[in-house]
Amino acid sequence: MDNERVDQIIAKYNGEASALIQILLDIQSENHWLPGEALGRVSEVLEVPLTRIQHIATFYKAFSLVPKGRHEIHICMGTACHVRGASRLLDTVQDHTGIKPGETDLEMKFSLETVNCLGCCALGPVMEVDGKPHGRMAPAKALDVLKDYE
Repeated sequence: MDNERVDQIIAKYNGEASALIQILLDIQSENHWLPGEALGRVSEVLEVPLTRIQHIATFYKAFSLVPKGRHEIHICMGTACHVRGASRLLDTVQDHTGIKPGETDLEMKFSLETVNCLGCCALGPVMEVDGKPHGRMAPAKALDVLKDYE
């Protein structure tokens, strides 16, 4: 991400340091992660210490300091999903993508994360891809869903 684009995002919030989290969210949305150069530019323009920005970026799970795949997969491991077979679902997704939770495949196609709850317990087990929840997932059904993102 070049400095000009970072400056445009900052300008959208009138260069206000109080909008730091929203600025980081916008950068994350475009890149699927927070590049170090972009964080440095945000620090410079907003006059916020880089260490503070890094602290915020590491505190919130929504942010990533490493590149993410084009499609983010979240598997719910909460109680309702767990008792309905979330671990089998996770195993299937891991086998299909070749990655474990917290990883991104070499082609930058998929990133995989487990979460404690996606808020749709009655539909468990639930897999979310790019923010879209897929409920009552069975391993074979998960493979069908993932094919739509390949």
